[in-house]
Amino acid sequence: MDSWPCHPFQGFLQSRAAEPRHRESFSMPKRLLMVLLSLAPIASVAEGPAPRKFELRAESPLFWKLLEHDAKLSRVGTGFGFTEGPVWDPHGFLYVSDETLNKIFRLYPDGHREELIPLGDPDGNTFDRQLRLLDCASVLRAVIRFGPDGHFTTLADRYQNKRFNSPNDLVVGPDGAIYFTDPTLDLPKGETQEIPFQGVYRLDDNGEVRLLTRDLAQPNGLAFSPNGKHFYVDDSERGDIRVYDFLPGGTLGNGRQFGAEPGGADEGVPDGMRVDQEGYLFVVGPLGIWVWDPAGHHLGTIVMPEQPANLTWGEPDYGALFITATTSVYRLRTRVRGFVPYLPSQRQKNSPQRPQSSQRSSKASSL
Repeated sequence: MDSWPCHPFQGFLQSRAAEPRHRESFSMPKRLLMVLLSLAPIASVAEGPAPRKFELRAESPLFWKLLEHDAKLSRVGTGFGFTEGPVWDPHGFLYVSDETLNKIFRLYPDGHREELIPLGDPDGNTFDRQLRLLDCASVLRAVIRFGPDGHFTTLADRYQNKRFNSPNDLVVGPDGAIYFTDPTLDLPKGETQEIPFQGVYRLDDNGEVRLLTRDLAQPNGLAFSPNGKHFYVDDSERGDIRVYDFLPGGTLGNGRQFGAEPGGADEGVPDGMRVDQEGYLFVVGPLGIWVWDPAGHHLGTIVMPEQPANLTWGEPDYGALFITATTSVYRLRTRVRGFVPYLPSQRQKNSPQRPQSSQRSSKASSL
């Protein structure tokens, strides 16, 4: 496992996934952009930006409430194509999506990895309340769930009988429903955008899909506050984070800008996000992970050697951040504990439980 001290500053699915993606409002797909960013350090100064170094860049003294001054960044694994969707399994490993190798892996703390599932362009992952793995499957244009028998179940692939664009990331809400974003960032090449906007949706136990908002250009990462009162979504095109009041019945209100993450064209965009138990946000943005307090103040940035796409809380105390960054996965211990909404100990009291639902299934390799 490499480490850096803190610097002072199968077939059908795979063949379709191998085709290049396009996005409506960006000049190149997200994965290609991030890979190019990761190659920048090997270019000469005359050809591109200087190499990145791990750095904890504080904008407020409160930043050090969350991270140690001498925190070290460790590389857990590398040699991937484009990493996304990390999820910590209580058995002591990570699930990691690789959007270019078209697989989901198990990655262990010693760097050993095992192929779990061949799947075209897997993206964001999470567990549901029964600790079943959920995935945003871009090639299928669907939200799917994996079972221990090696089958995956399609939970939803349409809204008002029109296919989703390319579901990107998802989270379990205080009510047990699944909330997910549907930008066009990974819409398969040659396929038609059937829904004329990029939405944020709620999916309940019965398979009902409800549109929550369509006021973002390219919605991406999303998270709930620990008290269940606020819902955050970032926008990769507009470069900002929006917050909504989370209302009874799983609806949203009072949408407004929470914060902006400006950066250069080659520095990355808002992407995955996580929240700690006190409501502080850790959001992918230009150069690394931007850290925010619950009031929308930018406290500082975790500058990463490779541009990240997503992150998750892990280890037995959920005090470490595992960060998927282009070709690698990194680990960073923090001074806080993560808010993990699907864990029984962190659910809102009196929130409704989700019954099992039955949907159509397709076969994948064994879990």
